[in-house]
Amino acid sequence: MKIKLVKHTPEPEKMVAVAARLCYSPVGVEQLMEDLSAEEVNKLVRFVVKSGHLSTTEHIYFTFAVEGVSRALTHQLVRHRLASYNQQSQRYVKFYENYEYIVPPSVKNNPRVLAGFTALAEQIHDFYEEMLKSGVEAEDARYILPNASETKIILSMNGRELLHFFTVRCCNRAQWEIKELATGMLKIIKQVCPVVFEKAGPNCLRGSCPEGKFTCDNPPKAGDFDA
Repeated sequence: MKIKLVKHTPEPEKMVAVAARLCYSPVGVEQLMEDLSAEEVNKLVRFVVKSGHLSTTEHIYFTFAVEGVSRALTHQLVRHRLASYNQQSQRYVKFYENYEYIVPPSVKNNPRVLAGFTALAEQIHDFYEEMLKSGVEAEDARYILPNASETKIILSMNGRELLHFFTVRCCNRAQWEIKELATGMLKIIKQVCPVVFEKAGPNCLRGSCPEGKFTCDNPPKAGDFDA
């Protein structure tokens, strides 16, 4: 899995602080951008995040490029609807030697199952290639490709949606692959926006676990999401 932050709002935490201060200030944004010190920015950001005034975090955007993930992951990812996505197309891209697939850890750790998984994945791809060579359009041949198929995607989310994304997808009960993605994204984003996301992650980092009887026996610690 490769995760790269390719673009983000300049000075994101100052933008959050300015949005918060503007609600109660007689002066405009330009003056606020000049007047707010780094200490004031950090104080304001911590206040608005703690108080739940998260509309201020909707003004900051982050764009990630992700490769080496499965279609099973992206089917989950696009359920986060307050976001923008562009994904490698199986309709227009023809996968010959460039076809890859993702193997789950539980399969890798079981030699007998791994052998069957690999054989089936390769058999499917062989027949996919056969269909393409026989004149079947890629948009139709793709119907047999499995959820394990590797894909690439660009995604953009605002700060508020990312806080929600990290809450549900960094949880130990999240599916392993999207949890790995969310954890990697959080570690990266903390390098450019550490105050907004200093307490980001599953609910158990900030209070009690909401999973009830499904609570895990090994909750993560705040340091698990540091770069």
